[in-house]
Amino acid sequence: MTDQKSISPRAWTELLLLALIWGGSFLSVRAALDELPVVTTVLHRTLWAMLALWGVVWLMRLPLPRDPGTWRAFLVMGLLNNVVPFGLLSWGQLHIESGLTAILNGTTAIFGVIVAAAAFPDERLTLRKIVGVGLGFTGVATAIGLDQFARFDIRSTAQLAILGATFSYALAGAWARKRMGHLPPQVAAAGMLTASTLMLLPTALLIDGPLTFDLQPTTWGALAYLSLAATAGAYLLYYRVLAMAGSGNLMLVTLLIPPVAIILGAWGRDESLAPNAFAGLGILAAGLLILNGTLWPRR
Repeated sequence: MTDQKSISPRAWTELLLLALIWGGSFLSVRAALDELPVVTTVLHRTLWAMLALWGVVWLMRLPLPRDPGTWRAFLVMGLLNNVVPFGLLSWGQLHIESGLTAILNGTTAIFGVIVAAAAFPDERLTLRKIVGVGLGFTGVATAIGLDQFARFDIRSTAQLAILGATFSYALAGAWARKRMGHLPPQVAAAGMLTASTLMLLPTALLIDGPLTFDLQPTTWGALAYLSLAATAGAYLLYYRVLAMAGSGNLMLVTLLIPPVAIILGAWGRDESLAPNAFAGLGILAAGLLILNGTLWPRR
C-alpha cells in the first residue's frame, strides 16, 4: 500500500527543493529546444546524467549488477521512465506552455494509482482512491479546456502527448517495484540512464543527424541544469525524500512543481495561462490531496 509517514522539517525542506529543481526543468527544456531538436535534447539529458551518476556509484563503491536479467530490466525502465516520457514532454513543450505542461504532468500520480491497482494486490482501488482519481481526471479535463475536445489540432495533440508521458511514468513506477527493488537506487538510476542513452544515440543519429557540441552558452546552461540538476541530482534527492517522508507525502511534490513552472515560464518566456488551467490545477490538487490522505485520512 502507499506508504505515508509524518514529514519532518528537513523532509519538507528537501521536498520543496525537489519541487524547485523539477519545476525549473520545464523552462530549461524549452530553452534547449530553441537550438536543438527533440531527440538530441533528450539524448544530452540522459548522457550527462548517466556519467554523473556512474561517478556517484564509483565514489560510493557500490556493487555493479552483472546478471543479464537486471540489464534487461534497465532497458525496459529506461524506455518507460526516460526515452518515452522525456521525448513526449519535450515535443509537447514545442506547442504548449511550460506551466500547462507541468500541470498535466501532475497526472503521473493519478495514473500511478490505476496502474498499481492493476499490477499489485495490495494496491487495490478503494472508495478514497476512486474519488481522488475521478477528481484528478476532472482537473485535467478542465485544464485542457472543454473546447479542445470539440476540435483536434496540434495543441490538442501536444496535450495528449504530455498525458502519454505521465502514463509511461506510471508504468515505470510499477516496473521498478517489480524488477528493481533489490538494487541500490544510485545503481538503478545509473543503469536506467545507461540503457536510455544506448537507445537514444542511434535514434538521434537517424532522426536528427550527428550529435553536435557547438552550442550557444544558454543552451549548454539549459542542458547542464537538465542533466545534472533535474535528472542526476533530482533522482538522488528523490530517494532521500522517499526514505524520510514516504511515498504518500512524496506525492505532494506534484502539487508544488506547477507553480514553480508557471512563474518561471511567465518570467523567462512571457507565457500566460488561461483561467481554466488554474481551475484545473485546483481540482487536480484536491484529487491528489485525497489520494495522499490529507483531505481523506486513511483508516
